[in-house]
Amino acid sequence: MKNLNIEEINKELQNKSPNQIIAWALSIAKNPVVTTNFRPYEVAILYACAQVKNTLKVIWCDTGYNTPQTYTHAKELIHALNLNIHLYVPKQTAAYRDATMGIPQIEDPLHKVFTEQVKLEPFNRAMKEHKPDVWFTNLRKGQTAFRSSIDIVSISKDGLLKVSPFYHWTDTELDAYLAEHNLPNEFTYFDPTKVLENRECGLHS
Repeated sequence: MKNLNIEEINKELQNKSPNQIIAWALSIAKNPVVTTNFRPYEVAILYACAQVKNTLKVIWCDTGYNTPQTYTHAKELIHALNLNIHLYVPKQTAAYRDATMGIPQIEDPLHKVFTEQVKLEPFNRAMKEHKPDVWFTNLRKGQTAFRSSIDIVSISKDGLLKVSPFYHWTDTELDAYLAEHNLPNEFTYFDPTKVLENRECGLHS
């Protein structure tokens, strides 16, 4: 992956469909994965990936703080799309964390510890176990300052080829995509580590 001309690749993929982008990435991948947390619009990347390769590994890092609606949404999508789910959860229960630190605010020194426990450690454990070379995500331009600085294809801080097939899509375009394919969305998702919607979560920066 180190020898790829990322700038040239992004120019070539600029006007390709998500399925074409996914197919291109899979053609050079030896061990691809897609990660998800079943947040709003995640169904788009899961559906698109499943259409191209229905055995693709789907890594779900569940913080343990999802809403009942998100868990129901996840269960329905896993069944409907026949997702090849690999579930990762924090090593300590949410009940223990609630009793000892609660959900720390961003200014609280414990926030870093909390984020490491519920998000970064499970994610890093998953990546260490599966050792992917291509990582599909649903990052989109405009979500955060960092995400606006990358493109459809980028190299992650760990050297993985990160592919975001819907990178240039707006919410309106995704709404139309979901309607066209009769896909459900889910808006009650809760990320206990971010507080602000436009704050980077730590996995991608």
